[in-house]
Amino acid sequence: MDNTYDALLEGSAEILRSSFGAANVPADHFQGGTTTVGLMAEHGFSALITVRNSQQKVDLLFDAGLSPYAVIHNSDRIGVDLTGLQGVVLSHGHCDHAGGLSGLAQRLGQRRMPMVVHPGVWTRRRLTPPRSGLGELPTLSRHALAAEGFEIIERRQPSLLVDHTVLVTGEVDRTTEFEHGMPTSHQAWNGNEWFHDPLVIDDQALVILLRNQGLVVITGCGHAGVINILRQAQRLTGTRPVHALIGGLHLSGPFFEPIIAPTIAALADISPRLISSGHCTGWRAQHALAAAFPYAWVPSSSGTTYRLTSV
Repeated sequence: MDNTYDALLEGSAEILRSSFGAANVPADHFQGGTTTVGLMAEHGFSALITVRNSQQKVDLLFDAGLSPYAVIHNSDRIGVDLTGLQGVVLSHGHCDHAGGLSGLAQRLGQRRMPMVVHPGVWTRRRLTPPRSGLGELPTLSRHALAAEGFEIIERRQPSLLVDHTVLVTGEVDRTTEFEHGMPTSHQAWNGNEWFHDPLVIDDQALVILLRNQGLVVITGCGHAGVINILRQAQRLTGTRPVHALIGGLHLSGPFFEPIIAPTIAALADISPRLISSGHCTGWRAQHALAAAFPYAWVPSSSGTTYRLTSV
């Protein structure tokens, strides 16, 4: 699930696109009574991560989109069975990454589902002055999630999942000079008052090591700063090459656009083979990334499958 859906995007052996024809729905005004439809896009992010090695295959859901049923809707249209999930990881507590958890819980029924989160996901937050009709943001409820069947696992530190195959970064060290976090309009409640919350300290990413290829790094919004995230992934794994960077980079809007250039300069030193930036990256940053990395950057779209293999 991503902010965009483009049914005409070209695919490749490594990148598969979902085109029109993913499903048919009733439409009486057409001969035959049906029409062909594609997938949904919304201001949110969700990725189904399938890890295969010689011993096992494991499916994890990284984030769940904005609305309760959009991820379920898309998975049904392309024939993906989410009942086989073995775990959920939340990048952070913002509603555009956690809204689909209720729909997922209904689909899973009574199954207990482990969910890895940072303790900061329960933070009460708001945007002031309100933008796009938003003031206080929806806040996750630990009690409600537990009642829906999620087994909450809170971790601040990096953690390994799937027999040490998948790394959750935990809190990301803020080391760059230019990635300063959110503007003053992003605030959190400390129990007594609202205060500026620049860090979104619960922001974390998912990292997978492909043998002889390098790291695959998947971000939700990248509130910690994409360069901070990539450098942390390199430090934690002891691996320099980054094979792929996928997800939101949060470079959208006047506050973040001044750091597009230094971000691209630092990203050039890391030189990922594949960059698929989406969600909150922003159109100016997307254009700049496409120009700077013409052979690495590919547009993101709901329903895209990336087949990344070791050698």
